[in-house]
Amino acid sequence: MTKKVGLIGWRGMVGSVLLQRMLEENDFQGIVPHFYSTSNAGSSGPAIDGITYQLKDANAINSLTEMDIIITCQGGDYTKAIYPALKASGWQGYWIDAASALRMDKDSCIILDPVNRSQIDYEVSKGTKLFVGGNCSITLSLIGLAGLVKAGLIEWMSLMTYQSASGAGAKYVRELIAQNSYISQYLSTDDLADKGSILPLVKKVTNLISSPELPTQAFGVPLIGNIIPWIDSDLGDGNSREEWKGEVETNKILGLQPGTIKVNGLCVRVGVIRCHSAAITMKLKRDVSETEFVELVQNAHPWVSYVPNNKEESISKLTPASISGSLRVGVGRYKKMSLNDEPIYSVLTVGDQLLWGAAEPLRRMLNILLNRA
Repeated sequence: MTKKVGLIGWRGMVGSVLLQRMLEENDFQGIVPHFYSTSNAGSSGPAIDGITYQLKDANAINSLTEMDIIITCQGGDYTKAIYPALKASGWQGYWIDAASALRMDKDSCIILDPVNRSQIDYEVSKGTKLFVGGNCSITLSLIGLAGLVKAGLIEWMSLMTYQSASGAGAKYVRELIAQNSYISQYLSTDDLADKGSILPLVKKVTNLISSPELPTQAFGVPLIGNIIPWIDSDLGDGNSREEWKGEVETNKILGLQPGTIKVNGLCVRVGVIRCHSAAITMKLKRDVSETEFVELVQNAHPWVSYVPNNKEESISKLTPASISGSLRVGVGRYKKMSLNDEPIYSVLTVGDQLLWGAAEPLRRMLNILLNRA
């Protein structure tokens, strides 16, 4: 029987990418979709294969209980309000969620099938109904290093992430672009001409970045010409919640006991529109040559793209500009570090956090469930 699938939060940034990917992969062919809204129930929703769907009330528990599978990109507050009520009603369907609210729930499975497909299959077979996408920065790194993960070679990792504006949401992307626009309107051709000292131009732009007129309502501070060295809430021990997620989610994704693989680092927001990057220092359980590393990484799954560790290819292929909008996760800059000849290596990963870091695991989990039905 064709499954009824409810989609919530489909108009947001992650939801829009999910909808686009489902259309590209013909995922609507095998389901009966129902589109929900928290604010515009009764209005016209998206048109799929010539059919325009009327929006249902995303807060109506009775309507939601009719769904076999629910996919939500609506956010953590929605999940916290609706999921418990839905379960209390006796609903036995599958809940697939992009938000972090239930990631560490004892009954949830974090989904990243190129890395933990066997774990997902185990959870489905034992009756798990709650499947949650992982944190974007750690999932992209695990996608890139899946070959080493599957070989059990990683002892610990220190991740220094460079996370894009779109990882925070649509209004943050608009603000970054608005900051660029604000500064550019005050720059003339003469300002940008290659003549005289550069210092007056630098001073002018620096003053514009510091101007109270620069749009900063979303981030709270400038992102253009700047970095924001803190993402998510302060846990009070020197870690942000974003940094805490790295270790707890890595081990849960892999079905390991907490703390089996040590993960920490710093998470930084940078003035990139789309794609997260991570400079990773990792201790392996033995030395791994570049030749073996390439073989392990490239044979893990089809979506990794190894970039040889040279300047020309690194600056052209291992960048957000080259990977944005693609399912490829770039992996490069692999080298052994000079630290007492221990098997400690550095590597850089780059991936589109709106795809493998958010939307793609959701649609793939949907298809895993449909193919088992």
